Formats: sequence, structure tokens, C-alpha cells
Amino acid sequence: MKGRSINIKSLVNLLRPENDLERALLAVPEFQIGLDWGEPRFGHPEGKVAYHIREVLDNVDQIKNLTPNERRRLRLITFAHDTFKYMEDRSSPRDWSRHHGAIARNFMQDFTSDQVVLDIIATHDDAYYAWLYERKSVENLKHKTLPSLLLRVDYCIQLYYMFFKCDTLTGDKTLAPIQWFEQNATGIRIIPIERI
Repeated sequence: MKGRSINIKSLVNLLRPENDLERALLAVPEFQIGLDWGEPRFGHPEGKVAYHIREVLDNVDQIKNLTPNERRRLRLITFAHDTFKYMEDRSSPRDWSRHHGAIARNFMQDFTSDQVVLDIIATHDDAYYAWLYERKSVENLKHKTLPSLLLRVDYCIQLYYMFFKCDTLTGDKTLAPIQWFEQNATGIRIIPIERI
């Protein structure tokens, strides 16, 4: 559906909200703009953010033995994590306070006080950045290391890992970051998810 806008009814049919909070988010204009943003590109051949979110939700559905609270949290993180890419500042040097994860976290504070959800939204790309920094020593990523990420999300590392795997196993993203994370992050239980 490249180039065509997604209306609210289509968003509801695509994302199938499961609770009042998910339905409320889909009614917010800035959220709708973010879900409708995007063109096909490397890592995201699906284009629009809403289609990526559907893929991540399908991966969440594959995780066995999730508690209702884990499922609710993973779905909420999924709904919000990339929705503010359209607002991200990509100038150089990078202003990390204008990264889409930081913008999404700030937005979501009006909808939830769940620190686990907010911290994972804010740092959802940091495992990828840590992998990239370890491989290429990219100067503007020197503060995005695995030890610094683990300091931030150690208290919710299993949920962080589950989301990172669900997000990575979409589109045509490389699997190397998730394999690296599974080998190097401490305190996680490896979960099977089949790439759809």
C-alpha cells in the first residue's frame, strides 16, 4: 500500500487492539501520523510503521507461556516503539534526546506510569547500537554499549530481550544482533520465535 494513507478503521483492523489503552492510542492524531509514516527501505520493506507493528505483534503471539501482564506490556511497547520515527532528528552529531525511542517514551508518560514499559520503549534500539558499536566502533555510539544498556534494563532484562527478538525478526533485518545479544547478555532465558 505504498503511498496510500491508512485510515483509523484500517488501523484497528490491522493492529487489533486488545484493551482500552491500545484503542485510545489509535485515536490520537500524532499516533496515527506515526503509524502511517514510512516507505519501504532496508530493514523495513513493509514501509509504513503500522505494518511493522503488525509483524512485531505476530511475533509476540508466538511466545509461549507469557503471563497476561507480560503480553500487555509487550503489546504496549510494540504499539509505541517506532511510532514517532517521523519526528526523529537525524542531524549530526546525533541528539539522542530526539531519538524516536526518547520521543515515544515522553509521549507514553501521559498514558502509563509503568517504568518497565517506558524504559524498554526508550532503549529499544540500544541493543542493536551496542552490537554495531562492538563491530565498528562508531564514535557517536560509544555510550551505547552492552554494559551501559544492562545497567539501565537489568531489572527487566527478560522482557527487554523478548521485545528485542520480536522486533528484530521482522522485515529483512539482519539476525546477527539478536544472536550476539543471546550470546552476551546475562540473565536471559532464550525463547524460540520463528521468523514469519
